[in-house]
Amino acid sequence: MADNPQLLRDIRLKLTHRELRPVYATDVDARRVPNRADALTDFGVIAGRANLGQAVLMRLLTPRGELSPLAHPEYGSRLHELVGRQNTATTRNLAKLYVLESLQLEPRIQKVTQVTVEPALGHRDRIDIQLAVLPVGETDTVRIGPFTLELGS
Repeated sequence: MADNPQLLRDIRLKLTHRELRPVYATDVDARRVPNRADALTDFGVIAGRANLGQAVLMRLLTPRGELSPLAHPEYGSRLHELVGRQNTATTRNLAKLYVLESLQLEPRIQKVTQVTVEPALGHRDRIDIQLAVLPVGETDTVRIGPFTLELGS
């Protein structure tokens, strides 16, 4: 299946630290050039469905309002508001609501078909979130996750 151009292209990110708040860095591609001893590096690129998955994850992990100075006050999610709460059914339902609220503003998503929020196995203070979304102009869903949100205590 060819990539849908509506899902765009962006710089590829890689997870460098996952404790408490995940930290991502730009990923690079190295390539050899004839008659040159060292490899050239450039930003890695991600496109299509994989880019949509990365974009959704970045939207959910960015606190809403953090990009207000860049004229994007609605970008992000309210998931950060759950840090410090107990891992209860109410908290997990709020997480689901915050995910749906955030993804409703993503123009590349036609429909959110699934949001699953469950306690992380073996961790009282963490929840796992998994999604399935239907991209605009597509018939197959994109699965995202599971990713973990650490509530702390």
